[in-house]
Amino acid sequence: MLLILGTTLGIAGTDLVLPAIPALPDTLGGSQAMAQLVLAAFVAGGCVGLILYGELGAHFDQRNLLVWSFMGYALISLGCILAPSMTVLVGLRFLQGLTGSAAAVFAPGMIRAMFSEARAVRALGFMGSVESLVPALAPVVGVWLLVSFGWKSSFIAIGALSLLVAALVGALRRRLPAPDPTRGAGSYLHLAANPVFLRYALSQAFTLGGLLIFVFGAPAMITKGLGGTLNDFIIMQVAGIAVFIIASNLAGRLVDTFGPERMIWFGTALSAAGVVALLIYGLLGGSHPIALAILFAPVNAGLGFRGPPGFYRAIVASGGDDARGAALVLLAILMTTAIGTAAAAPFVTLGITPLATIAAAVSCGSLLCLAVLPKLKA
Repeated sequence: MLLILGTTLGIAGTDLVLPAIPALPDTLGGSQAMAQLVLAAFVAGGCVGLILYGELGAHFDQRNLLVWSFMGYALISLGCILAPSMTVLVGLRFLQGLTGSAAAVFAPGMIRAMFSEARAVRALGFMGSVESLVPALAPVVGVWLLVSFGWKSSFIAIGALSLLVAALVGALRRRLPAPDPTRGAGSYLHLAANPVFLRYALSQAFTLGGLLIFVFGAPAMITKGLGGTLNDFIIMQVAGIAVFIIASNLAGRLVDTFGPERMIWFGTALSAAGVVALLIYGLLGGSHPIALAILFAPVNAGLGFRGPPGFYRAIVASGGDDARGAALVLLAILMTTAIGTAAAAPFVTLGITPLATIAAAVSCGSLLCLAVLPKLKA
């Protein structure tokens, strides 16, 4: 639960602050475009942080790194409330994203060290289901904080909670497992050249990336391309998150019955089939919001079924280099999503077909990875 709290705090760094973004230019000066950089800087800092903590975690005790990272995350979050201008806030947000990414890098390896394979898959599924609620619930809390206490309150909440987590990690340090440092035994280059690791890392990135590309383009696609409302998008999201939570929490039990490789194949195929079904629906001229939500549900279910065993197998395939392995998987997800979202951006107002085409191409790339790259030996 402590690790889950840490990873969700890192995600909340974007979603809790999101409602305050439109009002920042009136408070700190600058343009609305500059305010959007407050979000982009956090993501950019997170990408750098993934690589940094992956490397540090291979050399030093990850429990100590967790404490220091949460302390840094807390202090920089609290420092954001003192920013005199938008430019300074953007710089602090980059550092906030950098310091807040440690838990996402270290948690999978620690969970692997805590449990057997079956229980670790269940734990990862539960962690994923909790994390999936953050983008849905954190903005609601962010709106309440903004209206009640002003834009600084979100940063104060993140800072206070991070200090609490830092204290808890320090107090429970001996109960948290940590993989032995690999020192010079591994490297990012070594992992990037490992076809077994790439099988699980890239298929994970392409499945989740395909889903996120569609989600990120869906609000504009629904409101501008289909003539719908944001309520239609919310219905699609709520239904998708609910299905994902159910599937991810069933994944561990299904892995016990059918094995991890079959579940990875099944979940990947189900998710890709859902995106392809959305594409076919768009080509046929469909536009009903409820049909969109129904067709999007298998995409989420497939990710729920394959996500926990897929991530676990990627960590195992890293050959003990857990921190670097987790960092590369997460970085691949971010890069896939960013590139796909940028490619889809000019076409999101043209209806379902263009957005679903890009999402389907990415999602089907997961099946290609599973088909051509070697799997872990039994």
